[in-house]
Amino acid sequence: MALQKPDPIQQFIKQLPAPLKNRYFIVLIVFFAWMIFFDKHDLLTQWRLSGSVERLEFDKSYYEKKISQVRKDLLNLELNQEKFAREKYYMQKPNEDVFIIVEK
Repeated sequence: MALQKPDPIQQFIKQLPAPLKNRYFIVLIVFFAWMIFFDKHDLLTQWRLSGSVERLEFDKSYYEKKISQVRKDLLNLELNQEKFAREKYYMQKPNEDVFIIVEK
């Protein structure tokens, strides 16, 4: 009877700890690897989307502030047209001197 060479795969499997030989554990590891790296909604995509959401929320708050400022300016324009023209566009009445004071 001839001696058979031990199969390297069988030797490797015998050296593994018991939890790694459990098929449910292996399926669980494969499932998590798939969900983390290969799925449509993988971890990297979720991280990018989270950054995008934060940036969009920041932009939203910026534009809401701008809209409120523009509404105030519009109301000011409707109520005080002369004051608005004088302050924004430096307009003046005939025979009137305008002095602009610049603060340092």
